[in-house]
Amino acid sequence: MAYLETLEKSLYDLVTETSTNLPKDVRRAIKTAKEAENAGTRAAMSLDTITTNIVMAEDNVSPICQDTGLPTFKVYTPVGVNQIEIKKAIQNAIASATGDAKLRPNSVDSLTGKNSGNNIGAGLPVVKFEQWENDYITIKLILKGGGCENKNIQYSLPCELEGLGRAGRDLDGIRKCILHSVWQAQGQGCSAGFIGVGIGGDRSAGYDLAKEQLFRHVDDVNPIEDLAKLEQYIVEKSNTFGVGTMGFGGEATLLGCKIGVMDRLPASFFVSVAYNCWAYRRMAIDINPETGEIINWHYQEGEKITFRDEEQTAATTDNKVVELVAPITEEQIRELKVGDVVKISGRMYTGRDAIHHHLIGEGVEAPVDLNGQIIYHCGPVMAKDEAGNWTVKAAGPTTSIREEPYQGDIMKKFGIRAVMGKGGMGPKTLAALKEHGGVYLNAIGGAAQYYADCIKSVDGVDLMEFGIPEAMWHLSVEGFTAVVTMDSHGNSLHADVEKSSLEKLASHAERVF
Repeated sequence: MAYLETLEKSLYDLVTETSTNLPKDVRRAIKTAKEAENAGTRAAMSLDTITTNIVMAEDNVSPICQDTGLPTFKVYTPVGVNQIEIKKAIQNAIASATGDAKLRPNSVDSLTGKNSGNNIGAGLPVVKFEQWENDYITIKLILKGGGCENKNIQYSLPCELEGLGRAGRDLDGIRKCILHSVWQAQGQGCSAGFIGVGIGGDRSAGYDLAKEQLFRHVDDVNPIEDLAKLEQYIVEKSNTFGVGTMGFGGEATLLGCKIGVMDRLPASFFVSVAYNCWAYRRMAIDINPETGEIINWHYQEGEKITFRDEEQTAATTDNKVVELVAPITEEQIRELKVGDVVKISGRMYTGRDAIHHHLIGEGVEAPVDLNGQIIYHCGPVMAKDEAGNWTVKAAGPTTSIREEPYQGDIMKKFGIRAVMGKGGMGPKTLAALKEHGGVYLNAIGGAAQYYADCIKSVDGVDLMEFGIPEAMWHLSVEGFTAVVTMDSHGNSLHADVEKSSLEKLASHAERVF
């Protein structure tokens, strides 16, 4: 019994550390990106917000990003160790961490849409076992959020790639696929990011191999010389695309690339890419199989960058800073231009996939008057205080493009003036912004502690039947900062960056390997 209790405590500590404290190698990569960025730009301001958020998450022992992802464990055990007990201990630790707001409840029944509330469900958390001949247990955990998971991509060679042309069944074709995978992510996966690549296998094994690469150290060197050269090349060339942090443009688009290879069928040639956001949350521990105690933490090599007391960049002087308080008038919205920085105070409402799907229904009314209001694409981590009142533990933006089929119609139906999220939206929403008089505001993806600090009170909640992440939360905020990236005049920073970065991608079409 003592072994199982200790094991569960060790696993709880692993989950908490992974969710709240970025590893040393990831911090160093972000530091390098920050030093390379041009001062005074939107990208530099975004990196300042990111590093401030890293400090706050560590100090608060709260999630770095509100999307704490789908927990995936890789467990290596000596022969004879009871894997059933380990799996049960993992489930208990996950449920406890969710109850303590170290994780957001993310397990949703795919048929009914019901959230289990504790991250336990059919097939979740994901646990994969492998036996080995070492005399200790190693447990690896990665928390990969939905925004970056949705930017995973798989190619079947040969294929035609936008900007790059034909990718054949060779190393140069692989090169083109990986470059394209970085470009297509744009800012929707919370760039600057990291990628794991799996070459070969079948469709499922290729993705498994790609995700496995994300457990490698950022600064390691691939033992296969051709792949080592390719990893270095991909990072170097990706950072010439100009996608930049959050897709705002800039010098840092990719922070790391790791590639694995396995055999394949003669008829199949897959290149699978697992994209990971800057909030690269993975950790591993070694455990004594007799006591359940942690005997070693992984990713502890090298300097730990704290990001404390760093000088903050000033916002770009080319655009104005505008104070917004809802309800907002159409006249106020029409004055905003792409690039303007807004600071929001007063009330705003969260709304994600379930809310949008619900509100678009025929005859459905909103639970509150949304005329002139701000909808925030956010699924927060929530907890109750000792008095039973809701408090926000993490509240960064989610990827907005999922709402593209609904957003313009909902804005016009309910009179919404501003939509806030990350990664931008498409032509249908852009047309609605122009017609109706609205703007899209891009908050900094992953900055869940930074934005939670701007939320001063939770004033209500509607549609809780959709679960905590998908409910409509009524939030009072102060100094909530975002950038106008789509305005009411038909301008879209996201469309501009995508077009310019495609031209730069195309410059790498010529054979290299």
